[in-house]
Amino acid sequence: MATNGAALSRPLGLLAELTHRCPLGCPYCSNPIALDPRGDELDAATWARVFREAAALGVLQVHLSGGEPASRRDLVDIMRSARDAGLYTNLITSGVGVTPKLLGALADAGLDHVQVSIQDSEQKSADHIAGYEGAYARKRALAAEVVAMKIPLTVNVVVHRANIARIEEQVALALDMGAARVEIAHVQYYGWALKNRAALMPTREQVDAAVKAVEVLRARHHGRIVIDAVVPDYHARFPKPCVGGWGRRSLNVTPAGKVLPCHAAESIPGLEFWSVRDHPLEEIWTSSPAFNAFRGTDFLPELCRTCDRREVDFGGCRCQAFALTGDARATDPVCHLSPHHRLVEELAVVQEDRVYSYRRM
Repeated sequence: MATNGAALSRPLGLLAELTHRCPLGCPYCSNPIALDPRGDELDAATWARVFREAAALGVLQVHLSGGEPASRRDLVDIMRSARDAGLYTNLITSGVGVTPKLLGALADAGLDHVQVSIQDSEQKSADHIAGYEGAYARKRALAAEVVAMKIPLTVNVVVHRANIARIEEQVALALDMGAARVEIAHVQYYGWALKNRAALMPTREQVDAAVKAVEVLRARHHGRIVIDAVVPDYHARFPKPCVGGWGRRSLNVTPAGKVLPCHAAESIPGLEFWSVRDHPLEEIWTSSPAFNAFRGTDFLPELCRTCDRREVDFGGCRCQAFALTGDARATDPVCHLSPHHRLVEELAVVQEDRVYSYRRM
């Protein structure tokens, strides 16, 4: 069991991608370029086994995601099996397809939390970004049902050039929807989002204004709502830790059953991903070649191995390092000390007003 010098920890969270099917066409979709077809999706019985194995491994919470989880007709059975395994359940939904009847069945089965994505605080803009007319209204309606059922609600706003100027309005919307938390999540430029990077990239001035706005709003709404936000990668001085460190805190199971150290890991060629169809989850966590590829810091270049932040950000994101340099072991170019940092600086000032390339399955 190679861990690159890292003491092997236990995962706390599991992202369960139940399907890649989704009614929206978001231009920043974080799912892989090659989507898993419906016929390859794990069945409910296999998911139930995965959840039991996850709980035995130490996982405390499962995020039921997609695509749109409501595309699965057996969603209630899948969610119930997660609860039966003793896991805290969080439904991550576009809001399209979760009817009041389905939400009620999920609540009766013990659903703990719901996260709804919002594309913008303005209906016309939100529907345009989602590539789905009427999506905004459906999201608002679902949020009202969630709050009425007294299920905790988080609103997730993916931020980019088209909506970054409305941070205050988006937080106000989350409050109006009854959310206890709002995530200001800047676009991550992997997979499909790379196709739209120039159309989505905010300016430095927009980012600076947004950072200031978040500081003011946190003070103004302290005690009313939690506001999670970080500086977007291409405008940051240091990189974020890759999912808290590659293979340290979480794992992701794709619709077809492959287990990934992070959501975008399939963008790195040459990694060998084991499947829950062939291996128990604990064996995958401890022995999978993909999980052990970038654990710890021994694999990093000397620049990172001798840096005081090596156990803070672990050299940054492996997928981003590969996307920008072609080398997944390189220092994440977001770091201002990286010899490739100029690539980020150059891309961060490329903004184009052009039609989105929407994601369709």
